[in-house]
Amino acid sequence: MPKLKNAKRKHFIAEWSADSAATEPTGDAWKWLADGVTTAEVENDEETDDVAYYNGDGTKKTVVTSVKKGYSFEGDYIREDAAQALIASKELKTGDDRNLWFKVVEADGKTQKVGVATVSDIKIGGGEASEYEAFEATISWNSAPKESAVVG
Repeated sequence: MPKLKNAKRKHFIAEWSADSAATEPTGDAWKWLADGVTTAEVENDEETDDVAYYNGDGTKKTVVTSVKKGYSFEGDYIREDAAQALIASKELKTGDDRNLWFKVVEADGKTQKVGVATVSDIKIGGGEASEYEAFEATISWNSAPKESAVVG
């Protein structure tokens, strides 16, 4: 089985609105988060509980009670990039105003995960005088994303 490069995984975002909270975006509403992005790291936040039952031998079993999955992005800030501009527009927002739609198309191009997410840890600019403006953000789904086959 061939290895796939990380750059083959595609990350897309789209504006989310409380007025149409369950309506998944289509077509050009999705903005590809790629230009200027040099790193996309998986961010998993799992909560667990260790429990032992009498039907065992007393050894504790780890039970995962919740999973929050997302990605952190780093790179150069490109003001004209539509995806980075959408994230930058949320830098001073709070609560539901930090929500957006998040879609990840797996590196094989066959499977995608889509759901409402929250963007956090937004950092625009900063660094050495000789460096380009920095871009950083973390996007985490608010619940388990819907997984489906990629169509088209």
